[in-house]
Amino acid sequence: MVALEARPAPAAGVRMDGRTRLVLVVLLVAQFMLAVDFSILNVALPVIGEGLGFSLGGLQWVATAFALSAAGFTLLFGRLADLLGRRRVFLAGMAVLGAASLAGGLATTPEVLMAARVAQGLATAAVTPAGLSLLTSAFPEGPLRDKALGLNGALMSAGFTTGAVLGGVLTDLFSWRWAFFVNVPVALAVLLVAPAVLKESRPAERPRLDVPGAVTVTGGLLALVLGLTAAGEHGWTAPGTLLPLAVAAVLLTAFPLVERRSAAPLVPLRVLRRRTVVWGNLAGLAAFATETSLVFLMTLHLQDVLGFSPLAAGLSFGVLGAGTVLGGLLAPRFLGRFSPRAALLAGGALQAAATLALLGIGDERGTYGLLLAATFAGGVGNMLAIVGFMVTATSGLPDSEQGMATGIATMTQQVGITLGTPVMSAVVVTAATLPDGIARAVAVNAVLVLAAVLAPALLLRRR
Repeated sequence: MVALEARPAPAAGVRMDGRTRLVLVVLLVAQFMLAVDFSILNVALPVIGEGLGFSLGGLQWVATAFALSAAGFTLLFGRLADLLGRRRVFLAGMAVLGAASLAGGLATTPEVLMAARVAQGLATAAVTPAGLSLLTSAFPEGPLRDKALGLNGALMSAGFTTGAVLGGVLTDLFSWRWAFFVNVPVALAVLLVAPAVLKESRPAERPRLDVPGAVTVTGGLLALVLGLTAAGEHGWTAPGTLLPLAVAAVLLTAFPLVERRSAAPLVPLRVLRRRTVVWGNLAGLAAFATETSLVFLMTLHLQDVLGFSPLAAGLSFGVLGAGTVLGGLLAPRFLGRFSPRAALLAGGALQAAATLALLGIGDERGTYGLLLAATFAGGVGNMLAIVGFMVTATSGLPDSEQGMATGIATMTQQVGITLGTPVMSAVVVTAATLPDGIARAVAVNAVLVLAAVLAPALLLRRR
C-alpha cells in the first residue's frame, strides 16, 4: 500500500505556464457553472410553479429530474470519456448544457421544462468527470495537481453557494427564466475557447464498453437517488421509498459480481480494492452530504425560525462561500506540507467543530453572528477535506483510468449532495418542534463528519 502520510516537498520553481493556466481557467469556469446549476433553481421553484402551472407534488421533480440524471449517469459517462476521448465528451456535454439551458429558459409548459432539466443533468454527468479527468491528466501528481484540484474544489463549492444567492437575485430582479439563460453565454464562451486550448486525452487502445456493468451501476444509482428523494418527501417507511432503495441495494451489490466476469470491466476490481479509492470516496461522500444538507438546515432556521426572507437567507450563505474559497486556496499548501490523509483529518475535524458550534444558536436573532462564524469555519474545513478526498481518490492510477477515477469521485459528490437533504429532513421531523428538529439534525450532521474523520485516520494510515 502506498503511504499517504509523507509527501515530498514541492520542487522549487514548479509553476504553470501560460497555456496551462488557460487550460485551468477553461475547466474551472465549466465546473463552476455546473456547480451553480445544482442550487440556482431552489429559491425560484415556487415562482416557476406559479408561472408554468406545476402541481405541488410535481414541482419537486424539477430538482429531482436533474439529480437523477446527474448522479445516475456520471460513472457511465466518465468511462465513455476514457474510451471516446475526454475532450470530445466534454465539448459535447457543454453543447447539450447550453442548448438545454436555452430550452429551459424558453419553456412554456411543465413538460418542456422537465425535459430541459433531464438534459441539463445528463450534460452535467458528461462534463464533470470529463473535465476533471482532463484536469488530472493535464497536471502530474504533486503540487501542481494539488493546486488545480484545490481551486477546482473551491470554485465548485462556492458555485453551489453562489447558485442559491444568484437564483434569488435573478428571480427577484428579472425572472426565473434567467436562472436558465445565465448558462448560455458561459457555455458558448467555453465552446469557443476550449477546442483551441484542450488536447484530446484517451488511451491508445480502446477496450469495449462494459454494457452489463454500465446497466447495473446506472440502474442502481438511479434507484438510489429516487429512493432518497422519496424518503425526504414521504418518509423512510413509505413503499415508494423502500422499493427503489431495495432495487438499488440489489443492483449495487451485484455490480462487483458483474465486473468480476467482464473482460473489460467498467471499474476493474483492483481499483475497487484500493483503500485510497474506497475510503477516500466514502470520506468525500460524507463531506458533500453533510455540508450541503447543513445549508438546508440553516435555511430552515433563518427563514422559518428567525423570519428571514429567501433572498436574505441566500445572501447569508455568502460567508460560507468565502470560507470554501479560502479553504480551496489553503488546501494545496497544506497538502504540500503534510498529506491527503492529514487534509481529510484536519478538514473534517474543523467542519465537525463548526457544526457542533451551531447547536448554540437559538430562536433569537442575537445568535446570527454565531451562525455566520460557524458556517465560515465549516466551509474552510469542508473544502480542505474535499480537496484531500479528490487527491486521495484519484492518485496512484494511470492516465488511462483517470476518467474512471474522476467519474467515481464525481458520482460520490453528486450522490452526497442528493443524499444529505433527505436524511436531514427525516431527522428534523422526528422532533416535536422545528427548532428541536433542526438541533437534532445538526447533531447527527456533526456525528457523520466525525465518522468520516475517523475512517481515513484508521484505514489510510501508513503501513
